[in-house]
Formats: sequence, C-alpha cells, structure tokens
Amino acid sequence: MTQPASTIAQAEAIFPGAARLPLRRRVKAWLPAGVAVSLMLFLAQDLGLAPATFLSGLARLGGFFGSMWPPSDGGVFWRVVGALAETFAMAFAGTSIAVVLSVPLGLIGAKTIVPFAPVHFLVRRTFDFFRGVPALVWALVFVSAFGLGPFAGVVALVLADIPMMSKLYAEAFENVDPKPAEGMRSAGIDKLRTIRFATVPQVLPVLASQALYFLESNFRNAAVLGIVGAGGIGFELEERIRIFAFDQVLFIILLYMLCVTGLDTISSKIRARLV
Repeated sequence: MTQPASTIAQAEAIFPGAARLPLRRRVKAWLPAGVAVSLMLFLAQDLGLAPATFLSGLARLGGFFGSMWPPSDGGVFWRVVGALAETFAMAFAGTSIAVVLSVPLGLIGAKTIVPFAPVHFLVRRTFDFFRGVPALVWALVFVSAFGLGPFAGVVALVLADIPMMSKLYAEAFENVDPKPAEGMRSAGIDKLRTIRFATVPQVLPVLASQALYFLESNFRNAAVLGIVGAGGIGFELEERIRIFAFDQVLFIILLYMLCVTGLDTISSKIRARLV
C-alpha cells in the first residue's frame, strides 16, 4: 500500500530519510526506545508510581506545609546557630583530613607517577570499591562504634571523600605537562623533589578547587548525617520532626539554605580565581 504524501512529508521533516528506510531498519531504530518505555512503565507499576497515589498524598502534603507556617525559632535561635557552626566544622574537618590523605594516594594512583601497572591497578580498583559506600552508611557504622556526636560524622565524611577525591587527584596528576619534570630529572634531581617542584605546582589550583567543591558538598551531606545521630544541624531537624514542631523545622531549613547559598557563593568566587 502506498503511504499518503502528507505522511511521508511529515516523516521526512522530523526524521530525514526515515520514510525511505526498510521496515527492518525502522524497527531496529525504534526498538531501544520501545524497550526503554516498556521498562519505565513496568518499574512505575512495580513502585506504585500512579497518578492516584500522587493525588491522594497532595492533601496530606498541604496540611504538612500548612503546619510549617509561619516559621519559628522556638526560642532556641542560638542553639540552631551553634548546630550550623558544628555542621560547618564537621564539613571543614572532614574535607581537610580527606585532602591530606588523598594527595599521596592520588600520586600513587597516577600512571605518570607510579608506572608499575599492578600497583596502579590495585590502587584504582580500591578507590572504585570504597567509592560505592556513601557517607550515610559510614555514619551509621561509626555512630554505633563511637556513639552519638560529630566525631562519627567527621570520620564518615573522611572515608566517603577519600576514594572520590583520590581518583580525581590521580587524574589531575596524570594530566600535567611532563616537560618540567623531564627537565629536572635530566639535571639529576631525585623523583621526590621533581614531584614537589615540577608536578604539584601545576595541579595545585585544581586540587584546591576540587577541595572547595567537596567542602560545599560535605556541608550539605553533614546535615543528613546528623539525622542518624552524627551531630550538626541534622540532629536538630530530627528532634523537631519527632515532636511535630514543623514551624521550627521550616525555620531551620530556611536558615540552613541561607548558609548553603552563602558558602556556595564564596566557594565559587574562590574557585573562579584559582582556575
């Protein structure tokens, strides 16, 4: 049967040459999209992602938001400010310790610094293995080991940051210009000093920029860690939610968002000067 001219013209306008493709090739072209849509529909059904479920929750959500207004500090403003300061201290300490430990690990993981393939493979695979454990899981483990408080949160942030940061640092060391290092080695300077004076200065702005990015991320993550007992503003949030003081929850969230925005702005300006 001959296809109408208008249909062919529309197909040509959207997908040039599609109307001239054989049926088998057209099926192969659309098969991935069909499989993706079918999989999405199956997962939506399995997870209960139905419009009726969404609509039934809107009423409860409206009541929840209504109980949050107007926001109130509940007479504990300075306690909340102290918790925010503790959250920033956790993020700063965790990031700083992770940077100190990640720089040597990044050097070991860089092919240009340690060309011995087995060592490089082992270090990189170790990074990949531990990168699959999020900070929240580490926090649950260390809260059980060390008790409630920010110490468990700092250790959790350190262990969550080191694999990702070491991988990024290793890639940064691999991308440096090798000519300065080659010149120093040809002059008889040992490898350690070559790394110190030829390699590190080239990547220092990149390392500092990435460290600032991790500081921003850790300040946000530290709030989640506090919900499981690892100190900081998350602990205050969890306590207010437990007693249904949703007006104070909104106040804490707004103040926290203001602090996150300020930190991100300052960090972005510093990173723009570094790179």
